[in-house]
Amino acid sequence: MSNPRIVVTGIGASSPIGATAPESWDALLAGASGTRTLEYDWVEKYQLPVTFAAQAKVRPDTVLERPIAKRLDPSSQFALVAAMEAWADAGAPEVAPERLGVDFATGIGGLWTLLDAWDTLREKGPRRVLPMTVPMLMPNAAAGNLSLHFGARAYARTVASACASSTESLVNAVEHLRDGLADVVIAGGTESVIHPITISSFASMQALSRRNDSPETASRPASIDRDGFVMGEGAGVLILETEEHAKARGAKIYAEIAGGGVTADSYHITANDPEGAGASRAVHMALESAGRSVDEVTHINAHATSTPVGDPNEYVALKSVFGDRIDEIPVSATKASTGHLLGGTGALEAIFTVLALRDRVAPPTINLTEQDPAVPFRLSGAPTPLGAGDQLAISNSFGFGGHNAVVAIASV
Repeated sequence: MSNPRIVVTGIGASSPIGATAPESWDALLAGASGTRTLEYDWVEKYQLPVTFAAQAKVRPDTVLERPIAKRLDPSSQFALVAAMEAWADAGAPEVAPERLGVDFATGIGGLWTLLDAWDTLREKGPRRVLPMTVPMLMPNAAAGNLSLHFGARAYARTVASACASSTESLVNAVEHLRDGLADVVIAGGTESVIHPITISSFASMQALSRRNDSPETASRPASIDRDGFVMGEGAGVLILETEEHAKARGAKIYAEIAGGGVTADSYHITANDPEGAGASRAVHMALESAGRSVDEVTHINAHATSTPVGDPNEYVALKSVFGDRIDEIPVSATKASTGHLLGGTGALEAIFTVLALRDRVAPPTINLTEQDPAVPFRLSGAPTPLGAGDQLAISNSFGFGGHNAVVAIASV
């Protein structure tokens, strides 16, 4: 029995470079940077070593109705805003509640709610802590609230695998649709943790760029002078469904999520395997799941966070998969524009990959000054045409804990 094809019928995003998926895509092609100096008094109060981040272009609580926003952590607010866009873009599918599922993800969850509640407890006492604190801070809050908003009763599942989270949620959605657990799935991920504690922690481990004097150029994947990643925030959502269901309702189809692969390094809690064994296995698994070969891949959206160690390790992993051909495949490192959305990054980059195949163009990688010889991906500061005919791309995500997740996306 062959697996049903799983297709993308709706997309939605709230990102540092756009309030919507189309706006984010247009800004990406134009070479925009979403990184800006943080204008909060706590930056100076705590004398943070990093004073910038890639904040979402539009705050979600300005989009949602106030009573709804007040009951949601910012991470869930972003999720709902992006999901509402994706759902409308998909034509608001008519589907039985028991056939609608949610596969969602976050790397950290409701951090702002948790730490605000702790401040309230210390300063005002336990009676002032909001009763909605736990439902707002729990990692599955976004999935649960999407299930409630859209009436999804097939299931509402949450992945928390750091920066691989939302790519893994897409892989899970494909598997759940193929297994017949749902006809339509709301899939993606969210994150909103631009906070003094996370900035301090990531800076402490020497993971963040410190280009305080030039934040818009701080994220520079594969550049020889890169010095760390830029923290971002936002959400990406894709509406996935079986091709049969999509065609039966006359839905537009963006692309096919042809397969996915998930592995673990079992190497180090924060560093990825320098030999790239787990990452390369995830790529092979994604292509095998798609029934496609490495020779068919025409585009790659790299994880490429702009860290000194991570970028060359990803190149090593992909070199082991594609051989010398890796130097010919157009690669995009879109975190140069958006920063790193942690648990939301995989879904946003999957959307960019879907649109790259639709428009037959690989988006540019900005801020590439002098390319590191250890990371000789085929990158360009301008959009790169992908050509006519069948296109097959992979989008990579790797996370703390040794998590690797890859999706294979095909043009239609």
